Amino acid sequence: MKKKNYLEFLFLIFLGAFTSLSLPPYNYLFVNFVTIGLFFVFIFQKKKSVKIQYPFVYGWLFGFGYFLSNLYWITISLTFDKNFNYLIPLALVLIPLFLGLFYGLATYCFFLIKIKKPVSNLFLFSLLLGLAEFLRGNILTGFPWNLIAYSFSENLEILQIISFIGTYSFNVLCISLFSSPAIFILRENRKEVFIGIFLLLSPIILFFIGSSKIKSFQLSNTITNDYTIRIVGSKIDLERFYGKSDTTEVINELINLSEPKPDTKTIFIWPEGVIPNINQSEIKNFKFLFNKKFEKNHLLVIGINSLQKYKNENKYFNTLSIYDHELNLITDYKKVKLVPFGEFLPFEKILTKIGLKSLTNNYQSFSNGKNREIIIISKGEFDIKLLPLICYEIIYSGKIFKESNFDFIINVSEDGWFGDSIGPHQHFVHSVFRSIESGKYLLRSANNGISAIINPIGIIENKIEFGQSGYIDFFETRVFNETVFSKYGNKMFLTIILLYIFLIFSFNRIS
Repeated sequence: MKKKNYLEFLFLIFLGAFTSLSLPPYNYLFVNFVTIGLFFVFIFQKKKSVKIQYPFVYGWLFGFGYFLSNLYWITISLTFDKNFNYLIPLALVLIPLFLGLFYGLATYCFFLIKIKKPVSNLFLFSLLLGLAEFLRGNILTGFPWNLIAYSFSENLEILQIISFIGTYSFNVLCISLFSSPAIFILRENRKEVFIGIFLLLSPIILFFIGSSKIKSFQLSNTITNDYTIRIVGSKIDLERFYGKSDTTEVINELINLSEPKPDTKTIFIWPEGVIPNINQSEIKNFKFLFNKKFEKNHLLVIGINSLQKYKNENKYFNTLSIYDHELNLITDYKKVKLVPFGEFLPFEKILTKIGLKSLTNNYQSFSNGKNREIIIISKGEFDIKLLPLICYEIIYSGKIFKESNFDFIINVSEDGWFGDSIGPHQHFVHSVFRSIESGKYLLRSANNGISAIINPIGIIENKIEFGQSGYIDFFETRVFNETVFSKYGNKMFLTIILLYIFLIFSFNRIS
C-alpha cells in the first residue's frame, strides 16, 4: 500500500512538472489538456473512494512539481553573491513547497465539499484552484507568477477576453477548459457530454470575438505624436551592483545607445537601476557627460535608487525618476511593491543576525513608497500622463492603478537576476497581459531582458530581443476605449465566482 502511495505521489509531481511546458517560452498549450485533465480525474476518483487519505497532499505535490519546474531560475539570483550560495538548494525546494500549499488548500476544500456529479465537480475544481491562485497573488506580498492562464500568451485573439474579465477570471475559465476532456471519461449521461463539447468549443467562440476586436483596433485612426519616446534596452553586467563597474563608462554606454538627436523632441527611457554607485541626487555630478548630447527638447526617464532621511534614519527607495536635459529632477515615483529577499528582507532585524541581507543592494532593505500615482510630465512642450511600474510590479493583475486617466504604462526592469533562463521570457509575458487588461500602450525598458512597445490589444509592435541592446522608437498611437476591466478591476472576478457557484449547484441536479 505504501509503494502505491509513493507511485501516486510521483505521478502527481510529474503531472505538475509537465504542465510547465505550456508556459512561456515553450507554449505547448496542448499539454494542459493531458496534465490538468488527468489531475482532475485522479482527485475525482479519490473523492469517490470510501477512505480519503491525503486530500491536501494531492494538490500540494502537483503544485510542487509545477513550481519546481517553472521557477527554478529564482536560484540564479543567489549565484551573484557567494554569501548566498548555501541557500540555493533550500530556495530551489522550499519556494515550490510553499507555493504548492495553495494548490493543496484547493484540493483539500474540493474533498470537503460533498458534490457527486462529474460536471459540478469540474466547475468546483476550477473555482477552487482559481481562488487558490488569487489567494497566492494577494496574500502577504503576493506572488501571482505563472498562473495557468499564461499558457495562452501566444493566442492574442482569445486573450482579448481579459480586457473584460481580467486574468484571474480567465484563469478559472482556462482550468475548466483544460479539465474538460475528463468529462468524456467520467460522464454519467449524455447531457454531460454536451457540456464537455461546449467547453472544448469555447476557445473558438472567444477567438472570433477577439479577432473582431483586434480588427476594429487596427482599423482605428492613427495619431502621430509631436514627440518620440525612445526605449533603450541594454545588457550591462550585474557586477555593477557590487561596485565593480565604472559609473562614467556605463553612462557613456547608455548615452551612445540612446543616440540623441538635437532636432527631435524625445523622452528617453533607461532601465531599472542600470547606473552603478550613484543615487538619484548624485547623477547631476555627471552632467558633463550629457551636455554634449542632450538638448532642451530631451527628457530622461530612468530607474535609479533614491535616499531620504527620516528621523535620523537613511531610507532607500527603488525609484523611477524623470530629469530634464540638465539633470534637474522633475518628478519621481517610489516603488510600492518590493520583491521579498530581493529588495527587502522580511524580519530584517532577526535575519541579519544570521548573515542574511537583501540581494539588490549592499546597504539595507529598500523602503516601499506609499502610493502609485500617475506621473504628469508638464515640462516645456511636453504634456503627458504616465503610469510608472518598476520591474516586478508588472505581474499584479487588477492592482496596478485605480484611475485609468493616463496615456501610457512605463515599465523599467532589470532581468539580469534571472540569468540566461526562462525567467526573462515569463516576466515579459506579464506585460502583454497588463496591456490588454488596461487597454493602454505599454513601453518596457529592460536591462538584460526584453524591451518592447506593446499596444492595447497585446501586439508587440517593436522589441529588442533578449540578449540584445539598442533602442526602439514610439511616436504614433491608435485611439482605444477604456476597457471594462480597467474600470472595475478584480471586482469582475467576483462575478465569475458567483457564476461558478450557480453552475456547480445547477449541474449537480442533472440526472
